[in-house]
Amino acid sequence: MTNCKLSNLTDEQQKLLEAGQLLPVMEMFYSIQGEGYNTGKAAFFMRIGGCDVGCHWCDVKEAWDASVHPLTTVDQILENLGNYAAKSVVITGGEPLMYNLEPLCQALKKENIRIFLETSGTCPLSGSFDWICVSPKSQQSPRKEMLQLADELKVIVYDETDFAWAEKNTTLVKQQCRLYLQPEWSRSKTMMPRVVEYILKNPKWMISLQSHKYINIP
Repeated sequence: MTNCKLSNLTDEQQKLLEAGQLLPVMEMFYSIQGEGYNTGKAAFFMRIGGCDVGCHWCDVKEAWDASVHPLTTVDQILENLGNYAAKSVVITGGEPLMYNLEPLCQALKKENIRIFLETSGTCPLSGSFDWICVSPKSQQSPRKEMLQLADELKVIVYDETDFAWAEKNTTLVKQQCRLYLQPEWSRSKTMMPRVVEYILKNPKWMISLQSHKYINIP
């Protein structure tokens, strides 16, 4: 069941939201994954509105208020997806796990689409995914079970305290989980050298860059 109850919905719309048949979709677009393990892969991106964390440095704050984004059916999402040559979908937010993603994932699987999830890990898992990236935020710790499911741990480095936060989260992920440190974009000139230095001393980590911003694509 969704953790997000929107005040502007009818009872019927709220039921469909909780069932995962409607989702407040901020945007959908076809692009290239710019971050983490799947960097460089073409993918259809679906950004769901609503966030229960609210990072002060977030570069998509317009995603936070789910009520301003149109409720979209699973069929409408698949219709949009069909306009592209996409073989994988990245479900992101906001925080997508505030919603029931099972119907969407089932529909995508029927189309043989690979599904990549980007989550802060604060909500229980719903849906079935080929790759789970957990990006934990210190102001609201992720669930232990979500860290244990992570294929990829991606920690955003805004200041020096984030290195200790990153290490704390590694104690809960599975052994084969890929570990990434990503300089926060607005502080990249300051933190990039520190991230490089840290990884050289702690080579279990890899660097993640927001390469889509460097090449000016969505």
